[in-house]
Amino acid sequence: MLKVIALAAAVAAASPALATGLQIEVEGEANGTITIDLFEDLAPQHVAQITALAEEGAYDGVVFHRVIDGFMAQTGDVQFGKMGGDMSRAGMGGSERPDIAAEFSDRTFDRGIVGMARSQNPNSANSQFFINFSDNHFLNGQYTVYGRVVSGMEHVDAITRGEPPATPDRMISVKVAADA
Repeated sequence: MLKVIALAAAVAAASPALATGLQIEVEGEANGTITIDLFEDLAPQHVAQITALAEEGAYDGVVFHRVIDGFMAQTGDVQFGKMGGDMSRAGMGGSERPDIAAEFSDRTFDRGIVGMARSQNPNSANSQFFINFSDNHFLNGQYTVYGRVVSGMEHVDAITRGEPPATPDRMISVKVAADA
């Protein structure tokens, strides 16, 4: 079953550029549209990386490989997280782009906050990201916040659970669009 998730990016008000968004078509249990406001002012490098990867088509076919009930749903492993590949390494990879230095802020990891995944090194964020199912304040100051769900959280809540899920939801197509 195909579903569409729309991730809308809000560009800082002072920016003369058009607001851009991501149109994500998802296959799996999560059915509907999710809109995410991107915090370009808090994490400009992270927002730029996510947008560039979407424009390259890097997220097409990538699964939600780590989905923990009451915690978060993680996706974005463009190296090992594509259906049809060796899924045993899903969650261990990134992209061909360089890693990003941490952009920590005072923004708390509340329900619906989108953060960048990384390894033990705080400056190792690359392509993976997660959406919080609940308040996870123990992550504050440890991971970069770069967005938040502004509508459609009920669809995030429907993403299939597991590490990895037996039948993971996946992003079929991720496109950048103006005023999504």
